Amino acid sequence: MEQDPTSSSPGMNPLGHHTGERPIGDVVDDSAQPEHLPPADSGTVEQEAVALEEEQIKDEIDIQIDLLNDPDWVVRREAVITLGEMGDQRCVEPLARALRDGDWQVREVAIEAMGQVGSPAVETLLKLLRDWEVRKYAILALGKIRDERVLDPLMLQLRNDEFKDDAIHALVELGEPAVEKLIGGLRDKDENVRKSAVLALGRIKSSDAITPLIDMLGDQDWFTRLTAAAALESIGDERGREAIKPLLKDPDMVVKMRVERILAKWKKPSLSQPSNA
Repeated sequence: MEQDPTSSSPGMNPLGHHTGERPIGDVVDDSAQPEHLPPADSGTVEQEAVALEEEQIKDEIDIQIDLLNDPDWVVRREAVITLGEMGDQRCVEPLARALRDGDWQVREVAIEAMGQVGSPAVETLLKLLRDWEVRKYAILALGKIRDERVLDPLMLQLRNDEFKDDAIHALVELGEPAVEKLIGGLRDKDENVRKSAVLALGRIKSSDAITPLIDMLGDQDWFTRLTAAAALESIGDERGREAIKPLLKDPDMVVKMRVERILAKWKKPSLSQPSNA
């Protein structure tokens, strides 16, 4: 007897599919599956990550600023160091206040921290130069920042008897960027500026200063002549050695004696030494 094709048979379901199989249309049930979201924009993800990091930094800065009020100077000192390492512009004002801290060890690291922040700290430090109580620390901090805005204010401090030594130290720390200004200072009408410029150039040891320092050997002030000779010795160029020899006949006895000692110590390279060529 012929079997009705519509009848069920073992292993077959009424739709003609083997038991255990699903109709093609039922393989994926869209209503039971989550919708496929478009891939996240990489730029958006990056922006969100940056925003999160900035928020974390802001929170950390606030924590460290609060620690500046701690009664323990060690805690304040560590907070100042941390703010300096962050190097964020938001750290400038708190660090400026730390320059007035009652403990010198906190003030000392505040100078370094301001230098680490760099150019964003310049304007605040220039304002602090007007305050006698904190001027010394502002000068020293400016000497740690390679920014052309610090040069003229530091040169101006060379006119001040009380702070000129700090300004010399700051300019020496700046090094080569300060050489041009200091060479100009050798022609200043203010004796303090001329002497300070000579001292600073001798400590920076720039070859660009050799000829201007040789010219200072003829200055009317005996101390300027003496410091110019010492500066040339410090630089160590042979042109300086020859230039100071006439000072062996200087009218000032102190200059003559000092130049004798300089020349005795300033020996010519030994001919027996092997060449580096």
